[in-house]
Amino acid sequence: MRIAMGLIFAGAVSLCATTAAWSQTPRGATQPAPAAVPTPAPASGPKVACNGNPDALGVARVVQVDTTGGPGFGFEHFKQLDFLRDKEVVLTFDDGPWPGHTPAVLKALADQCTTGIFFSIGKHATYHPEILRQVAAAGHTVGGHTWSHANLNNKKLSEAQRKDEIEKGFSAVKWALEAAPAPFFRFPALQHPPEMVTYLGERNIAIFSCDVDSFDFKARKPEQVVDNIFKKLDKVGKGIILMHDFQKHTAEALPEILRRLKAGGYKVVQMKAKAPVETLAQYDEELKKDTKLPTVSSRPVNSVIQTISE
Repeated sequence: MRIAMGLIFAGAVSLCATTAAWSQTPRGATQPAPAAVPTPAPASGPKVACNGNPDALGVARVVQVDTTGGPGFGFEHFKQLDFLRDKEVVLTFDDGPWPGHTPAVLKALADQCTTGIFFSIGKHATYHPEILRQVAAAGHTVGGHTWSHANLNNKKLSEAQRKDEIEKGFSAVKWALEAAPAPFFRFPALQHPPEMVTYLGERNIAIFSCDVDSFDFKARKPEQVVDNIFKKLDKVGKGIILMHDFQKHTAEALPEILRRLKAGGYKVVQMKAKAPVETLAQYDEELKKDTKLPTVSSRPVNSVIQTISE
């Protein structure tokens, strides 16, 4: 996989005046001189309360990703890029959209005026397009997580079938949103077949692993989800957190997770793509011809995708 990417970040999301390019530094490497790292512009004016709560978690800054070459994020598998500062986290949610659970996750995030990345399963996007549109309308980033949550490391799958899972998944998310999602992808079960990593690099799609796994799919109660996250997060001090908006216990645990992030001095970073994914026409057409899919009402793209000002 060729990694050639740049990140543009902005501080004080709603009130930042400038952005600047930043060359990444791997963990453990010598940090550049202070002059080489631009300082985010300070917010001006009074602090705006979030839903009447001036102490809401909010979003500390926005990182814009150039996905050329398919960069990898998350030290669980990719150690080349370390864009987070100490006490910064990225919230990510897999396997949605799903009734009840995804809306509850959206409410918890909205209550704290913060945001995340949602890696949607293509089938789920076609089952519940209205929920996925709510995710996008709330300003969250939406990426892909295959068509059917197939383990792409399964030797029974041909290379063509693996590519079908990736491409049909993105086309399904595009169909549901009526707009192309971000070129952000997470492999199911974090299984990364080398040839598919190479393929995503050729497609200019960023790959996401994680730094902190909530293991919420194993949890029997929300308290376990909270404990799993902070047991690891408090050790590493920052990172990409993997959760599932498909899981009931995650939806139940999220308000406490966000409260503890704020209490622990953590800050949320939003990740956005420089440009949307370029889906393949053959998969877009296949979905349009699928008579089993519900009809998505036509709406202007701007009403679906809301951009958070920087």
